Amino acid sequence: MEEILELKDLLLKGDIPGALTIVEELEEMSRDDKINNIGSYAVILLIHLIKQQAENRSTKSWEVSIRNACREIQRKNKRRKAGGFYLTPEELRMALEEAYPNAIDRASLEVAEGIYEPEELENMVNREEIFHRAMSLISPTEEQN
Repeated sequence: MEEILELKDLLLKGDIPGALTIVEELEEMSRDDKINNIGSYAVILLIHLIKQQAENRSTKSWEVSIRNACREIQRKNKRRKAGGFYLTPEELRMALEEAYPNAIDRASLEVAEGIYEPEELENMVNREEIFHRAMSLISPTEEQN
């Protein structure tokens, strides 16, 4: 809110370069918020993909969580008015990579009733296959569920 008031003040003073600096800061803050939201849903998505692969099974609950996480990632990534997406496929992949350590930690509490340490679980699953599956589910070119 402070930035909006400062922007208004700069515009009223006619300080266009200063106002543009504030606009850029606001854009960056908005983008960071989008990335954080996408990252939170990426953790949920990855947890369930890790559990599916590690246990070689799925449950209806996991499937619903996967679909919901994908929908939210797609929704958060879509630019409503301008069209297009906030994050490119490469940036989405980076968001998944950043979320992966947290997902492994949390999945280690659930896979086989928590008997594996995160490092053991990570050695049990194929990280690249999980990323490939996640990207195919959240790809901006895919139809939303």
